[in-house]
Amino acid sequence: MTRQKRTATVSLTLHELLDRSPWFVRLAEPAKARVRAAASERAVAAGQALGHHGERQYAWFGMLEGLIKWSITARGGQTVTLGGQSVGSWFGEGTLIRNAPRESDLIALRDSRVAQIPRATFDWLREHEPSFNEFLLLRVNERLHWFMGAVAAHGLLDTDSLVARALVGMVQPLSNPGGEGHLLLSQEELANLAAVSRQTCNKAMTRFKNAGLVRTEYGGIVVLDLPGLLALVR
Repeated sequence: MTRQKRTATVSLTLHELLDRSPWFVRLAEPAKARVRAAASERAVAAGQALGHHGERQYAWFGMLEGLIKWSITARGGQTVTLGGQSVGSWFGEGTLIRNAPRESDLIALRDSRVAQIPRATFDWLREHEPSFNEFLLLRVNERLHWFMGAVAAHGLLDTDSLVARALVGMVQPLSNPGGEGHLLLSQEELANLAAVSRQTCNKAMTRFKNAGLVRTEYGGIVVLDLPGLLALVR
């Protein structure tokens, strides 16, 4: 019997995630203490939802371990994947700021752990910490730009470009704050993020490898030529 290869994982504690997050580092000490006291951790099994379309959201999320994708499912069953969140990233601020039900689903592509900052603490930071509001403003602007591109991509790009865009998305700061070029991502997970079949994704990856854009190795994908991938999605 052939064993399925497991993707290597990176795991952070709650305090490690906070200490390496730019928004947290800039807080006043009393605010840091308030956040540490309020933060909690949640496990989400592979295939399970962290949040569903139409639900109210009561926390801001940070990735401690695993991989979460954003997706929208139409009434006919067609799914559009907007992007993914890897370890070290924070997400969900837009829904909290809007104070409205979620517009997308958050699904774990592998067993994951997330940090949760309660809504009350999130709102308190917005009211009392100017540096936090500045961070959120930049985040919301970047995310809007990325999501607008995602909508256009699924209507205009071919499948190779969709796979390239999914790779670029996992390198950009919203999903990958550390800017790591070595992505702990399986090709099956990449296919899911690109919303293409595994076979289609494998063919695209073969072409990318032959062109010197990426390299695959045990436990992940290495981006060798980010400008080259970007050229495919513009």
